[in-house]
Amino acid sequence: MKTVAITGKQSCKIVKKQVPKAKDDYVVVKIHTAPLCTEYTDYRDGCTRAEFKRGDESPDCLGHEAAGEVVEIAQPGKVKVGDRVVVMPGFWCGKCRFCLSGEYIHCQNPPNPLTHCGCEAGVAAYAEYCLKQDWLLLPIPDGMSYDHASMACCGLGPAFNSMQTMEVCGHDTVLVAGTGPVGLGAVICATYRGARVICLGRNPYRTKLALKLGAEAVLDPQDKNIKQQIFDLTDGEGASKSVETTGYHLYMDVVMKSTRRMGQVAIVGEGGEYPLHISDGLIRTGLQLHGIWHWNLADAPDMMRMIGRVGGKLDTVITHHFPLDQIEKAWQLQMTGQCGKVIINP
Repeated sequence: MKTVAITGKQSCKIVKKQVPKAKDDYVVVKIHTAPLCTEYTDYRDGCTRAEFKRGDESPDCLGHEAAGEVVEIAQPGKVKVGDRVVVMPGFWCGKCRFCLSGEYIHCQNPPNPLTHCGCEAGVAAYAEYCLKQDWLLLPIPDGMSYDHASMACCGLGPAFNSMQTMEVCGHDTVLVAGTGPVGLGAVICATYRGARVICLGRNPYRTKLALKLGAEAVLDPQDKNIKQQIFDLTDGEGASKSVETTGYHLYMDVVMKSTRRMGQVAIVGEGGEYPLHISDGLIRTGLQLHGIWHWNLADAPDMMRMIGRVGGKLDTVITHHFPLDQIEKAWQLQMTGQCGKVIINP
């Protein structure tokens, strides 16, 4: 099968690997849709993550979200050949308190599927086939496209859990920091619940997408009067709920200073640092902070129902498609920021 190898700074190629084999509860999925996420930074920077330091020119870890068709099983289980499924991210033990409660993303005992199945490849989504434990595959409802269903992963997942955790409703004004794909997903999730949305963003292309999706305003976080602008839009109180999707100090600072007292902040963006004065910044504001990574599997029916109802908005967020052979063009596009969610169709 074809899969992707990063070979250096802004350099990659398509390589051939053996198609993985099913074993026990690991099944083989033919990938129809693989949304791109942050892996473009590895292409841009020349592979800085730990997975790339093994000396293997084709580390089998590129891509962590997908949708496709089950093509091989080793035993009767939760799926059968021909099922259309969403491929949830990662590989997890399925036995710990986190897995059993649906919070599998916090599992501390992840297995090695390649060792278990005796395969050389199968854990990457930027490929034609992948391995996945059957309990990490969500059924795709009839009539729903693979592209739309795949948004259940990072396209909507972090924002969906943010709204669930903060119990966002029609009484809320939600401040969304960032208008990248995750931020745009937050606009969809918040407006789906009836909330009013204000965004922070500086990319004109993505500003247009956010407004089309239902954001009331997109404000520049570098504006010296940004806090006052937000307070003017919220009757002098600030946003009741906020979602930070960028990981950048500038955006986090605006969020912390523009969320109303006793409000809630969901932190989704990874990689940044922010100095927090515990007394003035947290205790005396009464803010609740939530670290959000993914969402609980028990909420799968609600997620798929939402996707079915907001389908047209997903067509706005998904701006580009590429075949696997054009992954380099897709990553180069992501580097420009002139896109929403980019999808690979192997």
